[in-house]
Amino acid sequence: MVKLSRVQEGGRRVRQRFSLVLVFLCVLFQICAGGSIVLRDVTKKTGITFRHTDGSSGNHYVMETVTAGLALFDYDNDGDIDIYFLNGAPLKGRKFKTPPMNALYRNDGDWKFTDVTKEAGVDDREYGLGVAVGDYDNDGDLDVYLNSYGPNVLYRNNGNGTFTNVAKQAGVTNDFKVGAGACFLDADKDGDLDLYVSNYLDFSYGKHVPIMQRGIPAYATPRYFLPLPDNLYRNNGDGTFKDISESSGVGLHAGWGMGIVCADYDNDGDTDVFIGNDVAENFLFRNDGTGKFEEMGLVSGCAYDLHGDQHGSMGVDCGDYNNDGLFDFYVTSYEDQLATLYRNLGDGMFEDVTMLTGAGAGTLPHVTWGNSFVDFDNDGDRDIFVACGHLQDNVGLYDDTKTYLARNILLMNTGDGKFIDISDKAGDGMNVKLSSRGAGFDDLDNDGDIDVVILNSRREPTILRNDSPSKGHWIQVRLRGIKSNRDGVGAHVKVVAGDLTLLDEVHSGRGYQSHYGMRLHYGLGNREKIDRIEVRWIGGGVDTFKDIAVDQLLTITEGTGRTQ
Repeated sequence: MVKLSRVQEGGRRVRQRFSLVLVFLCVLFQICAGGSIVLRDVTKKTGITFRHTDGSSGNHYVMETVTAGLALFDYDNDGDIDIYFLNGAPLKGRKFKTPPMNALYRNDGDWKFTDVTKEAGVDDREYGLGVAVGDYDNDGDLDVYLNSYGPNVLYRNNGNGTFTNVAKQAGVTNDFKVGAGACFLDADKDGDLDLYVSNYLDFSYGKHVPIMQRGIPAYATPRYFLPLPDNLYRNNGDGTFKDISESSGVGLHAGWGMGIVCADYDNDGDTDVFIGNDVAENFLFRNDGTGKFEEMGLVSGCAYDLHGDQHGSMGVDCGDYNNDGLFDFYVTSYEDQLATLYRNLGDGMFEDVTMLTGAGAGTLPHVTWGNSFVDFDNDGDRDIFVACGHLQDNVGLYDDTKTYLARNILLMNTGDGKFIDISDKAGDGMNVKLSSRGAGFDDLDNDGDIDVVILNSRREPTILRNDSPSKGHWIQVRLRGIKSNRDGVGAHVKVVAGDLTLLDEVHSGRGYQSHYGMRLHYGLGNREKIDRIEVRWIGGGVDTFKDIAVDQLLTITEGTGRTQ
């Protein structure tokens, strides 16, 4: 037996105590982290009675698996965020006594919503998949585009709480295709919104492929159907659009498009497009500034994952998760594939940092769909929310390790570029177990934090109120374009508060076939004043504002700041 000296023994005791302190601090951190974000299920309180259908008849048509997205936007300009749910429609072999339709719910405050679908004229009964919202005619109210299985719909907002379908007159019905995500963007920087329409695959009832898994009927993968190129429509400025898919370059690439987001990832002043392709490489269309695009997914490093594998990509969002002034992409995917975080390296290149950051925690067993970078606790960094649910309704019959219903996932940003899964500790809203698809994120009660709306396949939606206890300060920014498009879609907005610099961009269409977040939200932590807000409009002008108070919704009109 070796006898330690007093010095050695003392050192050993110090190390033991230090180790205990470290363990205590780690446990304390996990406890505190678990309680820092709380999402409560308030669905029953809202009065929302919408119920989704995929129109299935037991034939397992491929589009049943991918419906649908939703939109969060202020349709009536009354200052609060309303909810528009997309719905499926009867497929061959299925009949309904009351045909299903989309549903618009007006936000009446205090978590009460009223169904105004029919009076607003948005009771579309096509097979809904994707949706984008934008003021395409620059008249001061938000219009709605629906990407469907069938003819697409463009609802022009009449400014009086009603809408008119003008898709045929505008030239954007997009033939009879299986739709996916959609986005409005100003591709050519001319001051009005163009329209990007993603297409999933080439399907008709005659091309349906019956599939069996261990003797059980199942859905065919997209590989059984030909991919299609997407469509890009240029706004003519007179209420009509021109199809420029081929001349712009986007029509030269066929893929199985699903989620989509438009973002200036290379900070060169124009809007680029990221397409998550199911069962194939992702597309990243780089804009040359004139509305012509070059596909850069493989070259940039975000076509495949770290191992060079293609994913069954579903939804995609962009955000600056590490506050380095560059937009990163987060892409959800199929079972046994991690949802993927692509970090922007700043030279047109991306790196898969999913394993390094923990951004895929909990996602591997699930099919993952709607997602976003959201600062739920207003601490100055963006967390990640992931909607989960299998697409095979009977998966448990041939694979007892999988389930159709699943809980969603909440990954908290620890502030050092890492994420931890706090789903088990983040409130009863994270205990809901359904099969989720589209998800939207916005401040539904105007209290300064972000709430969640989830569309669930074949079921009622889930509405989550953010009740996080330790909230930091915040600022929300709403843009009003003059030379640029009305809502500043594509504009970069930088917020500087002391040692914190945050960057965001106005999007129209994002996540999984959904739309949300046109009022930009920034968590500020304990910082009590904003030193500077810079807005770089998509047309090229820059407005700067100084010494701004926190905890407010700030409306910025183009040209009213100090132009650089």
